[in-house]
Amino acid sequence: MFRAPFWRALTACAVIAISLALTLALSPRLGLDLRGGTQLVFETRSTPTVAADAAATDRALNVLRQRADALGVVDPTLVRSGERRIIVELPGVLDPRQAAEVIGRTAQLAFHPVLGLAEPADASAVRDERGVPLELGPAAITGDGVSDAAEQSDPQRGPGWWVSLDFRDQAAWQRLTGEAACRPQNDPGRRIAIVLDKEVISSPPLDPSVPCRTGIPGGSAQITGSFTHEEARDLAVLIKGGALPVPLDLVEQRTVGPTLGAAAIDASARAAVAGLLLTAVFIVAVYRLAGLLSVVALLCYGVISYAALVAMGATFTLPGLAGFVLAIGMAIDANVLVFERAREEYLRTPGRGGLRGALDRGFRNAWSAIADSNVTTLIAAGLLFWLASGPVKGFGVTLAVGVLASLVSAMLITRVLTQAVMGRIGPRLSGLGSAGSVRTWLTRRNPQLMRHGRVWLGVAGGLAAVAVTGLVARGLNFGVEFTGGRLVEFATSRPISPEAAGEAVARAGFPTAVVQAGDDGVSVRAARLGLDEVARIEQELEAQAGEVTKRSEEFIGPSLGAELRRNALVALGVAVAMQLVYLAARFRWTFAASAVLALLLDVVVVAGLFAWLGKPVDGVFLAAALTVVGYSVNDKVVVFDRVRELWAARRGEPLAVSVNAAILQTVPRTVNTGLGALFILLALMAFGGDSLRDFAIALVAGIVTGTLSSAFVAGPTAILLGRFDRRPAPMPAGPKAPRTPRGSGAVV
Repeated sequence: MFRAPFWRALTACAVIAISLALTLALSPRLGLDLRGGTQLVFETRSTPTVAADAAATDRALNVLRQRADALGVVDPTLVRSGERRIIVELPGVLDPRQAAEVIGRTAQLAFHPVLGLAEPADASAVRDERGVPLELGPAAITGDGVSDAAEQSDPQRGPGWWVSLDFRDQAAWQRLTGEAACRPQNDPGRRIAIVLDKEVISSPPLDPSVPCRTGIPGGSAQITGSFTHEEARDLAVLIKGGALPVPLDLVEQRTVGPTLGAAAIDASARAAVAGLLLTAVFIVAVYRLAGLLSVVALLCYGVISYAALVAMGATFTLPGLAGFVLAIGMAIDANVLVFERAREEYLRTPGRGGLRGALDRGFRNAWSAIADSNVTTLIAAGLLFWLASGPVKGFGVTLAVGVLASLVSAMLITRVLTQAVMGRIGPRLSGLGSAGSVRTWLTRRNPQLMRHGRVWLGVAGGLAAVAVTGLVARGLNFGVEFTGGRLVEFATSRPISPEAAGEAVARAGFPTAVVQAGDDGVSVRAARLGLDEVARIEQELEAQAGEVTKRSEEFIGPSLGAELRRNALVALGVAVAMQLVYLAARFRWTFAASAVLALLLDVVVVAGLFAWLGKPVDGVFLAAALTVVGYSVNDKVVVFDRVRELWAARRGEPLAVSVNAAILQTVPRTVNTGLGALFILLALMAFGGDSLRDFAIALVAGIVTGTLSSAFVAGPTAILLGRFDRRPAPMPAGPKAPRTPRGSGAVV
């Protein structure tokens, strides 16, 4: 009969084989911020006659899909988001003015009889294409009565384009033209007014050959008006696509040039390779052969997580790539927890099964901390997917998949590889037969950190005061995603000073815009910046900086900006509340409250740092903040899991003794895991762009603060709150509980 290790190895091989097959067979789906194009988000609006509900939004979605197909966009993506929003992705379309005009135009088309000329002062009159006021009768034919529309040209008729129409209701068209043909020549009533969105686009008179009352048979017509090819095509698209059932408001628009996306992919790839090499060198230096095998498992982790993402059809975005790279560093955490626990088990009872037995107990005893810490990270990832907007959602998906893949990598593949060689090599080569330099130093010094708990809390309070002062005095520099407005980044062929760039933007009509300039380009941010104004700014910049190319553009409507800002606060609040509930259920309320208080300090410090530095606070910052929440709680879970275990084994001693020992025993894990993540973040800071660099800065600050707060804030706070908890210490867990000498801060 096959034993568990056989089935474990077979499962590992199957997972790797399937992942490799999916990786080779499927191509990744890149977001517009990586392949270039325009994303538009429309919100339907109710009218007195039609409610903007899900059904109306679905009908509008079908109209937009026909228009996108008629424009010839390759592989457009249109989906409904919520009840009233439609997300349109147009790869390769880099002119948002054309996209928004054609895709989202209401396009209420109607054919009206002309009753005569109107008085110039008549406010209700419409004006024809030459500006002459007309009095129109009720619509005789609406856009639904048109069966087809196409742009046409004929060199024999001269230059220019027109739009040919075919009508479903041929009788209505014949009746309309027949009545108009009965009017005298040169009478305004002999004209047919073609009205698009309450604007007369053409009002041609009937040919004298059209007979009275008989009209034009055949149900066809032509709209002329000196159109260019693009204008005729766009008009035909609008007519053929049909009228929208409800009006649409453009609430969000993002445009990214293809070169920027290619640079982002290249930067992320270099960061991943550099971070992986640094992490591999470090982990092998610390854990020798066990570390080398974990690096192999880490490579398998990369294949598994990538295969899972492409199999799910997930869209890779720039924040998603950052999450994929970051997850490499975080994936080593489970391996470090297991290896450190295996070291403890081997040093405590070297004769109990040798290295392989110690490794088995390490995997078994570390599972509780691994599971708890990964659940907290999954909570943060779920909130990002639920409440974030745009590409940041991709970060939430990538982070969640990375967490699950890291469990497979560490608990399955690493276990199979290490169990295959442990017992066949010596303790020194294995990397698990010695305590390690950090643990040895702590064992020798045995510092009593908790004796100075009030001092640490005072220092933490001072740090929080500095952060809050920055938030109050300087405030947060909310990005366009949270404030609304438009942010445009231009690439310039010549460097331009910030002063010259600001003057150029002011000449374009925006003296109060926020302008930043450097050697590689100019960014402009303003609240009321339209697409035509962007073109005017581009012309002004060209006079100062040579050739100007728009690299990216982002527009957020004011209502959506307020919503995203509110969602960001809700996400952080819900994240903290859910972590509190989960920790209270897994541990006791004093531990949960201590962890959450330390977690709040971590978030406040990161926010205060961004306030003092003037860094933008946007969706990428939200992703970083929620990642800090998950990482910080992850670290505190490991500490309190060890506190619970030691306290159960030392029921006659004060809680402070167990807290001090738990902190010292988990320091090697904390240091090794933190360094693994920091290597990745330093690579992102070195190779990533501005947004990824800010993302890395936030995470570096959060990881450092979170690591220190676990020992110097959460620990002393748990001791203070423990005075109000009358419940006894937890019961021992039997032979799994470590039996350390009294007063010792580490296992020897």
